[in-house]
Amino acid sequence: MDRVYKYWLLCFLILGSYDWCLAQNMIPNPSFEDYDNCPVQLGNFYADVTLWSTPTLGSTDYFNGCSTIMGTPKNFNGEQEAYFGKGYAGLYLYAPGDYREYLQVALKETLQEGKEYEISFFVSLAERSDFAIKDFGILFSSGPISVETRRTLSKMHLYRIKENTYHFLEINYSEYYKDKKDWVKVSTSFTAKGTENYLSIGNFRNNAKTRNLMTKRNAKQGAYYYIDKLDLFTPPTGNAPAALAADIPLDEPQVFENIHFDFDASILLEPAKIDLNGLYKFLLKNESYMVRISGYTDNLGSDSYNQKLSDLRCKAVADYLISLGLSGDRIDWKGFGGLHPVAENTTEEGRQKNRRVEFVISRKQP
Repeated sequence: MDRVYKYWLLCFLILGSYDWCLAQNMIPNPSFEDYDNCPVQLGNFYADVTLWSTPTLGSTDYFNGCSTIMGTPKNFNGEQEAYFGKGYAGLYLYAPGDYREYLQVALKETLQEGKEYEISFFVSLAERSDFAIKDFGILFSSGPISVETRRTLSKMHLYRIKENTYHFLEINYSEYYKDKKDWVKVSTSFTAKGTENYLSIGNFRNNAKTRNLMTKRNAKQGAYYYIDKLDLFTPPTGNAPAALAADIPLDEPQVFENIHFDFDASILLEPAKIDLNGLYKFLLKNESYMVRISGYTDNLGSDSYNQKLSDLRCKAVADYLISLGLSGDRIDWKGFGGLHPVAENTTEEGRQKNRRVEFVISRKQP
């Protein structure tokens, strides 16, 4: 039986719902890896990045490792490795004179009315920034936005577009987003109105209403942020059934398609936790079973580094199962680095498939 087919069978048996098995990202080109032009100048995001645009005249930037002028990790506003892949966007969320920059994209499909969604993305404050802010705005619209302004995109501008309807969210945190070294996750959940076709991100407050923090003396540059890895998906609904099928194949490698990792990372993503919750409930129901976890990487990097990274990925899975309540003596794990790829390492899609975790369910040894 094909391993992918086994995965879907296992997913249905454990979770009892297709929605649990598939979390589709509604945002196309979510990490800006696909581009029409390798960036060579500032303010050309709308023309460089495939499927993305800007709703105003603000000069949002695009950075990619393919470029020597607008490259990653080093660029005119600082130095930052991409959170995922080689590309990310850069934009001013706070600047003198209410200057603002934004991102805009058409969603893969209209969001469903009354359905719960989660949206998240990663940000990092650029080194040359001398302010940090607390507020990130998310604006859904029924149609595209095009406003000839370089200042704050206000409600006055929006409601002049008579054919558009809007759904506005604001993510407010007690802390300022002032980390200039690491990426910080920004996220929120919401109920869709059923009119959401387009997504725009930025700061929709003017300077007077923006909660900001001065990070340097004589500040005048503003708050410039890098943004990467956007996700918009429907969280799973319902609970796993109490009774689970007993004919799941034992002692055979299985692959949860959602348990993959970002490049050079061992942090569990939210879809992975969905699968692991189901696995935990299965093992809780079947106390005579244990699980053996095997972790793998792509072939980028040295063998020793990949071995360490695969160990960390296995440990992340094991630690999560233990945090749910599974006894540590029912878990065995080992990393195998870049050994045994299941896809070609010549494409990002193939490398993503190779950054995986496999598991084998077996009976506990007496």
